[in-house]
Amino acid sequence: MCRCDKHMPGNNYNCNPSTPRSRLERLLRERELRRSNRVSQSNDDGNRQAEFVGSDAFFTEGENLGVSSEDDFPEGVSATKIFIDGCEWKEGRPPKQRLLVVANRLPVSAVRKGEDSWQLEISVGGLVSALLGVKEFDARWIGWAGVNVPDSVGQKALTKALAEKRCIPVFLDEEIVHQYYNGYCNNILWPLFHYLGLPQEDRLATTRSFQSQFDAYKKANQMFADVVHEHYQEGDVVWCHDYHLMFLPKCLKEHNKKMKVGWFLHTPFPSSEIHRTLPSRSELLRSVLAADLVGFHTYDYARHFVSACTRILGLEGTPEGVENQGKLTRVAAFPIGIDSDRFIRALELPQVQDHMKELKERFAGRKVMLGVDRLDMIKGIPQKILAFEKFLEENLNWRDKVVLLQIAVPTRTDVPEYQKLTSQVHEIVGRINGRFGTLTAVPIHHLDRSLDFHALCALYAVTDVALVTSLRDGMNLVSYEFVACQASKKGVLILSEFAGAAQSLGAGAILVNPWNITEVAASIGYALNMAADEREKRHHHNFMHVTTHTSQEWAATFVSELNDTIVEAQLRTRQVPPILPIKVAVDRYLQSSNRLLILGFNATLTEPKDTFGRRGGQIREMELKLHPDLKEPLKKICDDSKTTIVVLSGSDRSVLDYLPIQNFGDYNMWLAAENGMFLRLTMGEWMTTMPENLNMDWVDSVKHVFEYFTERTPRSHFELRETSLVWNYKYADIEFGRLQARDLLQHLWTGPISNASVDVVQGGRSVEVRAVGVTKGAAIDRILGEIVHNKGMKAPIDYVLCIGHFLPKDEDVYTFFEPELPVEAPPTVPTRPPSPTPGMSSAPLPRISTSKSNSKAARLKKQRSLSTLEKRASIHAIGSAWRPTLMRDKMSLHEGSSVLDLKGDNYFSCAVGRKRSSARYLLGSSDDVVTLLKELAEGS
Repeated sequence: MCRCDKHMPGNNYNCNPSTPRSRLERLLRERELRRSNRVSQSNDDGNRQAEFVGSDAFFTEGENLGVSSEDDFPEGVSATKIFIDGCEWKEGRPPKQRLLVVANRLPVSAVRKGEDSWQLEISVGGLVSALLGVKEFDARWIGWAGVNVPDSVGQKALTKALAEKRCIPVFLDEEIVHQYYNGYCNNILWPLFHYLGLPQEDRLATTRSFQSQFDAYKKANQMFADVVHEHYQEGDVVWCHDYHLMFLPKCLKEHNKKMKVGWFLHTPFPSSEIHRTLPSRSELLRSVLAADLVGFHTYDYARHFVSACTRILGLEGTPEGVENQGKLTRVAAFPIGIDSDRFIRALELPQVQDHMKELKERFAGRKVMLGVDRLDMIKGIPQKILAFEKFLEENLNWRDKVVLLQIAVPTRTDVPEYQKLTSQVHEIVGRINGRFGTLTAVPIHHLDRSLDFHALCALYAVTDVALVTSLRDGMNLVSYEFVACQASKKGVLILSEFAGAAQSLGAGAILVNPWNITEVAASIGYALNMAADEREKRHHHNFMHVTTHTSQEWAATFVSELNDTIVEAQLRTRQVPPILPIKVAVDRYLQSSNRLLILGFNATLTEPKDTFGRRGGQIREMELKLHPDLKEPLKKICDDSKTTIVVLSGSDRSVLDYLPIQNFGDYNMWLAAENGMFLRLTMGEWMTTMPENLNMDWVDSVKHVFEYFTERTPRSHFELRETSLVWNYKYADIEFGRLQARDLLQHLWTGPISNASVDVVQGGRSVEVRAVGVTKGAAIDRILGEIVHNKGMKAPIDYVLCIGHFLPKDEDVYTFFEPELPVEAPPTVPTRPPSPTPGMSSAPLPRISTSKSNSKAARLKKQRSLSTLEKRASIHAIGSAWRPTLMRDKMSLHEGSSVLDLKGDNYFSCAVGRKRSSARYLLGSSDDVVTLLKELAEGS
């Protein structure tokens, strides 16, 4: 274990029993530790900290903000500096945990000055500012330096120069950048995530198809992963950022499953209906789900992501995140912030005071409105200006008393769509100024440039109303920066409801729909005429949020949650059974003389189906067929006289009867349908194992409810079985199906089954109502008795292998064979036995003796209630009449006592594809079942 792990709070919780175990207690402890560390750090010698070389100057006029700000970092135009020291602590203080921050771009830009000489300049962006919070960690930044370096000499020189800034470069060639960055990231993912839709593929160049760009995207992500692997040390936290690196978590986990991986998206995540249009939708979602913690700016984005995983991948969405076969990926909202103290302190600087004085004199007697945006389609600049025009039209008295200052920072100036937007904005501004301006003043001051930090703070401070009208924005930190600079003025914030900041600042801002020009114009009037006490109240609310939810707190909180997520995953892992040791199971099989194999059917012996339930249609998906690779090994095992196979299914008899030649016609095995309530040899006739007190009076009323909800829920269906009814919504819309299932359960519990002796079993996409006592474990006694009698079995069963993808209710079949575990007697329900159905016959059930024996199996039998084995079988027919084969009246004393003689190490129970199970072991899928049975067949 690395030294960082030894001192991480999350790891301490895992080994110290006196430490609080709950999530809330752990996170509160982590928060207090962070605060105490900050206090101690503030008293340290300043020599321990080092900053990037560079000034606080912002981009000057004519510089492009697009590459270094929007494309790679969250919204926000504040200049930034990052602390790069942090590894050395004073004696007695624990070392910092290593943090690898992986983003598309490094926080510095490299300019080549010679063959082996580079100049580094600080980049601009909210992510760089936000990660000031990683001062608490030993942080390194991995990313692209924004320049093509084909020669090894230049790469070595740049790597050395960046190492001084604790940065590690990823070298991408020109073609990769063209296809991955300009192509898939900015041409496909960015527009889609901002609800602009996908470009028409027939309009793309022949070298830039969706598939070629996606291939380049995966290749680039793998190149990032290779660099991470090279510098990774055990215990490191790897924090991946943004849509450029959605494939990275999968690449990292494939290399090292124990790596702590978090992924954060700095843009909106669209609704599932938008995301499903993406050709590579499933691959990207599954890749992101490989991370331990997935973060978003707002709850809406997190909800959309979970919904996409549910609707597109068919996975289970929970309040904690997304669950896939027992593996939980936590999904949560972590609103980013700014370094508010930096803005507040800046207002006291002489140069900022000078700017403020100049601006007040320049706009004396006029209210100042401000907009600061990148010149981008999603920022809603035309809508903002048009709303201001409408306000001037409707309020003549304000024409000479208000001015709008619009800072529009150019971005992607080489893209035709952005050039067209620039022309459009200039045209609208010119028309309004020509219409409402005078010789001495114009209503709109439009700047195609950015301001330096001091000028920007001064402008924020003198503004009366800030206008943020984004059509779609991940967060928009301009609104935060404005609030931080308004302690004196207490100006009003008009904020688009489609910006992520609306979730945080909505209570103190005036929320507007930027597409509704009339509403925005009315909001401008309301803001300009707002009373001082209301302005004070609104500002106080927003100011408290901005100053407490800082960028540093955001970064520290995410890493803390990631560490805690790892702790919880470790606790869950301890409760998850291990993978089946196939070699041990096969060796024990070969050493035994009388073996029993109990195999599930669906998802155990069946051929793999399409994961999403879409290809081939619903009817094809319902045709369950035996796995093609199982035919030979299964037949070989069945032909072994020492081995007995029982296929134990929850399906109706008709499913096992369907295409018998294709499924089980050639095998000498036992088939048990409807959770073991019906039994037959492969080519024999069905017999019943049901107890006679099975009350089925509730069937008709439940059937009416199921019919009603089937009509209400498209693509749902229900199955009418002999002992149960199942309503299945596997092929329906998942979220709608769940709502309907919840409503269906309410109808059942308040009506048809309120006093009935039934069990309600909820599957992944189904609701089943069955009579009490109808489980696989309850039926296995009877099945064993019939097998012993039919085969004339003299030698005791000394090896049992039980494999299946069973519902939790039916996992009692696993515990039935456990020699160490007592099995409680099944509940006795006082119900009225149904009358015999005409044409039906009944027969006595087998009787298993409980004579004295020193074996564990005999002691187990004493603990079980076998009273049901002495009762007679009967059936309340629902469908067409059928005649069951008579079961024998009784079995001999010798047969009963020899049915089981099982040692603990000769019993193997395996859950297929289900992590949380009462089985001893796990198997991943039916393919693993094939592998196991092949091994058994070869051994036979």
